[in-house]
Amino acid sequence: MAQKIAVVTGAGTGIGRSAALALLAAGYKVALLGRRLDALEETKSMAGANAAHAMPIATDVSQAEAVNAAFAQVKSAWGRLDLLFNNAGMNAPGVLFEDLPVEKWTEIVAVNLTGSFLCAQAAFRIMKEQSPQGGRIINNGSISAHTPRPDSAPYTATKHAITGLTKSLMLDGRKYDICAGQIDIGNAATPMTQRMKKGVKQADGTVAVEATMDVDNVGRAIVFMDSLDLEANIFTITIKASKMPFEGRG
Repeated sequence: MAQKIAVVTGAGTGIGRSAALALLAAGYKVALLGRRLDALEETKSMAGANAAHAMPIATDVSQAEAVNAAFAQVKSAWGRLDLLFNNAGMNAPGVLFEDLPVEKWTEIVAVNLTGSFLCAQAAFRIMKEQSPQGGRIINNGSISAHTPRPDSAPYTATKHAITGLTKSLMLDGRKYDICAGQIDIGNAATPMTQRMKKGVKQADGTVAVEATMDVDNVGRAIVFMDSLDLEANIFTITIKASKMPFEGRG
């Protein structure tokens, strides 16, 4: 295939890093977006022989000007955009719902939801105008797009909203051959899920250790989702640690 161009947000660590490295290994050119340039440079260095095809761009996805500048840099360097993996996100420390500061709620909504909107909009504009037209947007929904954990209202609310954004992108992108899909991930082993090894709060108030899976499973899933021709689309895919408590959660 002709070399595809991808943008991965939150590419400095965890799921974003895994996805970026998997895409680079599959022959993509990848723009690595994230707040910390040092972490993005580390991701690039991990790509080995493919590092020349990685472009770190320090970006705050919650800020429209920063997002638009980053996507303009991608277009200027590589001329088009074939894939956006909307992955950047954050969670709040587990506190009781009634004690959650409104500032923390606003911060999480700004990154998880507004950031995904801004990046999708910037990608949409490029994909609409390029020739050949079209591309794919994959949003990170998380298992929390289906079922919440205790004390996770802002994260869960934004991830439910991501599903609505994904559906809207699917519909509004049809006329431009822009496909949108969602990957819902459960307990990939990343710095964010290290607490699973010590035990996390369950729906009944108990604390239990939960199984995790190698995060590289997620990277391979992203590559698979984008391997389809644009006449086909995976709307949602759920990838989770086989033994995590999801099917029987609650």
